[in-house]
Amino acid sequence: MKLSVTLGVVHMTFGIVLSLFNHMYFKNRVSVYCEFIPQLLFLLCIFGYMIFLILIKFSIDWENSPGRVPPSLIQTMIHMFLSPGTVPSEEQLYDGQGMLQVVLVLVAVICMPLMLLPKPFIERYLHNKRKASGYIAAGHTAESAEHDEHDEKGAHAVAASSAQHGDSHGGGGDGHGDGEEFIFSEHMIHQAIHTIEFILGAVSNTASYLRLWALSLAHAELANVFWEKMIMQYGLTTGKPYMAFIAMAVWVIATLGVLCAMDVLECFLHALRLHWVEFQNKFYQADGYAFAPFSFEVKDDE
Repeated sequence: MKLSVTLGVVHMTFGIVLSLFNHMYFKNRVSVYCEFIPQLLFLLCIFGYMIFLILIKFSIDWENSPGRVPPSLIQTMIHMFLSPGTVPSEEQLYDGQGMLQVVLVLVAVICMPLMLLPKPFIERYLHNKRKASGYIAAGHTAESAEHDEHDEKGAHAVAASSAQHGDSHGGGGDGHGDGEEFIFSEHMIHQAIHTIEFILGAVSNTASYLRLWALSLAHAELANVFWEKMIMQYGLTTGKPYMAFIAMAVWVIATLGVLCAMDVLECFLHALRLHWVEFQNKFYQADGYAFAPFSFEVKDDE
């Protein structure tokens, strides 16, 4: 269970790091400071710290540690928020644990408004600044500037991303066409949805990686049932050689068909789902240009 959660946190952290490359490519500095950094800090201060506790607990020899009881990490994480700074001495994993947990909770709480509030206000400020200088009225938008630097394929992606996340010169785009009015309420609602989705998803997505643990338990139980029923009960305990041969054949077929075929496909589908949802939603926006399949047909206008 702990290993599956550890892999999940590492996987999601890598997804957040990939979002940085998107922001850097589109020169969206506002998203770097108002989305990437708070999201990374929020995830690491809570779930990254949980992985740290898992590793510390693994490294302690509890049998040769008199007077110390292996703490429940779930209870430790709950008390971290309900009673910050309070850790029973017999359950303390390291010196200064209470103070560090208080600091991590404060950082995680501060990251919530940082993900929600600054970006819409900065975008409105930059929009009004460009509008006052006649930059938008003249039709010189950030998208047109990027069209001069990239080819046609890259320009479509830049324009789509700019409409979604802001302009390329500081990340303060209005998200509308040339000269359209900036609607602050829409940007605020959009940012609130993304903030709530990330905060709640940080919990639910981490728990989703427990699917790997659940599958391993199910496969272990199936293997034990096949062995106990086929080999031990219907094979060896009967005392008949032909029954042992039949039981062995059934056990081999069941093992190959269920554990080595069906369950492998099941694990693959669950891992694919984790990769698509829990990992890619950290950086994949689906706001690029439409896919145009290759074709040998020649159109009339060509």
